[in-house]
Amino acid sequence: MDDIPWAAFEPSQVDPDILDIVKAASMVEYNGGDYAAYLCNIFPDDPDFRAAAQAWAKEEVQHGQALARWASLADPSFDFEEAFDRFTRGYQLPLDAERSVRGSRTGELVARCIVEVGTSSYYSALGSASREPVLKAVCRHIAADELRHYKLFYTHLKRYLDMEGIGRWRRLAIALGRINEAEDDELSYAYYAANGGQEPYDHKRWCQAYMRRAYGCYRRPHVERAVAMSFKAAGLSPQSRLAGWVSKLAYRGIRWRWSRLVAAGV
Repeated sequence: MDDIPWAAFEPSQVDPDILDIVKAASMVEYNGGDYAAYLCNIFPDDPDFRAAAQAWAKEEVQHGQALARWASLADPSFDFEEAFDRFTRGYQLPLDAERSVRGSRTGELVARCIVEVGTSSYYSALGSASREPVLKAVCRHIAADELRHYKLFYTHLKRYLDMEGIGRWRRLAIALGRINEAEDDELSYAYYAANGGQEPYDHKRWCQAYMRRAYGCYRRPHVERAVAMSFKAAGLSPQSRLAGWVSKLAYRGIRWRWSRLVAAGV
């Protein structure tokens, strides 16, 4: 937190749409403690990974604190504690699970790699899209942390691949499945809890509102890096011609979806 130049905050450079998605992101990041509890349940006999997961969660919580502090500078009426309470009452992780929802520990680590790929690329995109200097600094630090987190989970993934021997196609299926979950309830409910919350929750409405703002931040280099790192986690070559094709298709898909959402006025 001390590395952020908070005094350089420029209120005139705050984009309202970016402010809305930062509020949502602050709650997802701050919820890192629950993710660590889930992961520790999945890896009860692996003290090295459990220690790594707990250290990772502390940094995730710190990301949430930094984003919430910036959001409060940009909007002094934003009550993070109230919004976070609303978020956790409406969205909960399977904390009583004793087996990964991905079917194996290797699958869980593939999914974690994909999440870190997504968040690193997302905060890079968010920082590039914002003109406010403090948010740029926050996003730069978080993106770098998330890249380190990817490397952390990838290191443990390689260890479990030796033990469980899950093939590339299964890993690819898990990776694609986790990418598709980007539009599940977690992000949309966080957006609702931060920016609505006083009316009944409608998944489609709040998901579209969140995605329109988030997709608008992405540029081609952010997508290319995300695809390359995802290919690596799936056991495929990130420098292959296939990776290049997928990058182009993914970027076109994001821009097409964004344009449709803009046209719909969400």
